[in-house]
Amino acid sequence: MRIDSVKGYLEELGFIGVRDVLDHRAERAAKENWSYLEFLGHLLEDEVAAKRHRSLETRTRLARMPRDKTLDSFDFEAQPGVDEKLIRELATLSFIDRADNVCFLGPPGVGKTHLALAMATRALEEGYTAYFTTLDRLVSDLSKAERDGTLERRFRTYLKPRVLVLDEMGYLPLKPEGANILFQLVSRRYERGSILLTSNKSYGDWAGFLGDSIIAAAILDRLLHHSVTVNIRGDSYRTRNRRKAGLDRPPPAKGV
Repeated sequence: MRIDSVKGYLEELGFIGVRDVLDHRAERAAKENWSYLEFLGHLLEDEVAAKRHRSLETRTRLARMPRDKTLDSFDFEAQPGVDEKLIRELATLSFIDRADNVCFLGPPGVGKTHLALAMATRALEEGYTAYFTTLDRLVSDLSKAERDGTLERRFRTYLKPRVLVLDEMGYLPLKPEGANILFQLVSRRYERGSILLTSNKSYGDWAGFLGDSIIAAAILDRLLHHSVTVNIRGDSYRTRNRRKAGLDRPPPAKGV
């Protein structure tokens, strides 16, 4: 049987990974005198690896991740206030299986979003599903769906993934309907799926941007029941880089 015919059968069966490496594997099998079982085993390894790669690409695309961030690219030395041991423990992803939440709190530019995206990236690599959104975009999307009568269907986008990254919590104040939508989301994901949340507000300030102390307490009660809080203190990366470049020098003293 010609190898082109074998490739045709593999493609028809959906074994694209095997099809793409068949020439190379057949050549190695002949040179190294592989047994039939060894040859088949290597082909199956190639197919499984290819399927995992395609699955990761699909899940990453559906996650709507804005940029590629990993733990390896996070500068722990530049942010000594970050508990690296805790971050490495979170990177084992055991919190996902418990449906725990992780809240990254701190001023702008200290790496909150980077760490949340790095955790979501790890989750995708390990076969979990994830989705990224900002709070403002989520509220705008679900408010429109509510007006259109499609709220329940649209909610599935934010409820189905095992990990939801909710970025920029507290940067903009919410109207009452927005706060109610956030409450619904947190309540429906409670003990079902993890939320990776970033905020520049301490928990005591949430009543302010949510506009209601009662709904703030209800959201925090569910959000924090099973959760880990990572407080980040330090200079903004952008401020530090500007200082290194000499762009943020203090003004000269008078009379100098």
